[in-house]
Amino acid sequence: MLKKKKAPNQRKAKIGKMKKLWVISILFLCLGFTSQVGAQVTFVAKLSKSNIGVNERLRVNFIMNVDGDNFHPPSFDGFRVVGGPNQAVSNSWINGRKNYSKTFSYFLTPTGRGTFTIGQATIEVEGVLYKTLPIKVEITAAVDKANDGSDAGAAAKESVHLIAEVSKLNPYLNEAITVVYKLYVSKDVSVTRQWREIDNPKYADFWSQTIENRQQKVHEGEYKGKEYRYVILKRTILYPQKTGELKIEPYVLDVPVDVMSNKRDIFGRRLTTTVNQTVAAGNITLDVKPLPEEGKPADFSGAVGKFNFRVTTSREVLDANQDLELIVKVTGNGNLKLFDLPEVTLPSSLEVFEPKRADNVKTDISGMKGSISQKYTVIPQYKGNYPIKAIRFSYFDLATESYKTISSRPIVISVENGPSSKDATSEGVGTEDGATKRKVVMTNDQFKYLKLDADLIKIETLPFFKSTLYWSLLGGPLLLLPLFIFIGKKRKTQMLDIAGNRKRKADKLAKKYLSEAKRNIKDQESFYESLERALHNYLKAKLQIETSEMDKQTIEGMLLERGGSKEVVGNYIALLKSCEFARYAMLSSGSMQDDYEKAAKSINNLDKQL
Repeated sequence: MLKKKKAPNQRKAKIGKMKKLWVISILFLCLGFTSQVGAQVTFVAKLSKSNIGVNERLRVNFIMNVDGDNFHPPSFDGFRVVGGPNQAVSNSWINGRKNYSKTFSYFLTPTGRGTFTIGQATIEVEGVLYKTLPIKVEITAAVDKANDGSDAGAAAKESVHLIAEVSKLNPYLNEAITVVYKLYVSKDVSVTRQWREIDNPKYADFWSQTIENRQQKVHEGEYKGKEYRYVILKRTILYPQKTGELKIEPYVLDVPVDVMSNKRDIFGRRLTTTVNQTVAAGNITLDVKPLPEEGKPADFSGAVGKFNFRVTTSREVLDANQDLELIVKVTGNGNLKLFDLPEVTLPSSLEVFEPKRADNVKTDISGMKGSISQKYTVIPQYKGNYPIKAIRFSYFDLATESYKTISSRPIVISVENGPSSKDATSEGVGTEDGATKRKVVMTNDQFKYLKLDADLIKIETLPFFKSTLYWSLLGGPLLLLPLFIFIGKKRKTQMLDIAGNRKRKADKLAKKYLSEAKRNIKDQESFYESLERALHNYLKAKLQIETSEMDKQTIEGMLLERGGSKEVVGNYIALLKSCEFARYAMLSSGSMQDDYEKAAKSINNLDKQL
């Protein structure tokens, strides 16, 4: 039986279709290979403590950043499993990046004292086997207060730390040092509510200035060899004012920590419990060195840092009784606000007024920067040349640990026109520099600059009655009567417009409390910080209390007692909660605009009821 041959066009179409299938298959293989190579899998084991008593419990977490299969725990030699495995999945956004983690937790009790090793756990991700590293645990004698490894308070205590980092522990007197306060939070817990300051250091023996960190960005870091997230709370610049051992008082915070509990909801998900943990940056002792006596200049006034020094005048040639400005200025980096400028000594024939001090100093994390100056107003009395000697300024240079002295250039003031000093007679009154101070005798030429003939011209007065001004003052009020009537009618119409008055009142309240939030509507974190602050400021003004230090339940109860309805109060509390969580979620500008309008409406509704 003969086979029928296919037409040439059909064969070409079939070959083209097969080529397309091959191309698509190759593309899918490339994409699969790229995703497999690009995804970096981490699979680690973490312990609640690496050193425990024989009567304590140990929590072991096996954490992966992708969803793996066929998880196999180690044998836990030397331990008895008393809880687990508990499984938890977490999805979070940090600085706009999505983080996924899956955790298997076990609770163990040791079978005896000694050093034991938690073996390797394994998991399979897309056919590839991953293993954790072995971890050693030291089991000591029984402790007085045992920790069961699952206590929320103990977990919070181990997971949140407040650290004070000092730039230098052995500074010189008046040398700038920086204290950076960081809050470290373990990845096993989370902090979703604002912490509260309990105690602030007083810095009694220091000149201090604190630089608040308003935009608290989350960083990744390590603390005692473990991975943590941390935020920089604030930086403080200190200038020690005494030598010897000086103590920096601890900074204390109350931090609400969300800890995973063993309880689960009806869907099997683990519930979190909030524990208020008090953390403190411990006492810090500085050993402040005195400035060296060797080589200290006699005119040293306490300047420490790196400086430039100048003495300038507004002009050097003038006439008698004209004024000039003499400026003594120091610029640089150091303790600019903590020392005096050199004094200026001028000839006795120059009249000098009290100087005016001007400070242009900014403080950042490296200390004070800018300039300080003193401006003298000088008026010469007689013509002649008046030399101003070079002025010296001394400071201690921290870079070379030695004293430096800068001298200004000599200045000569030339007075070209005016009375001559020879017109005065001397009575031999001595001055401090050994010169003779002469008593000035007044002459007729002393007042030659004053004009004694005034050449006054008599001005004829015009009658006020029936003048243009008279008729304007008389008829002006009559012309304004229609305007007053129009304004009165318009005001009466506005008072009868109840809906319009409510809208205007709402706009006024929104503008008063939400103006800062509206300015920051393009910056999500700043917007929600300003919005939350505005909501608390409204309650503070209405209730006369600090509501920012209270929890939501207490605020809700007080508002209901004052006459607020459940619906309006509930919307207000929901908006406060939304401000707290919105800083950690990615939202669009439309969502922020909606929250702004909700805030304006909630404030207006609550204000009418209260």
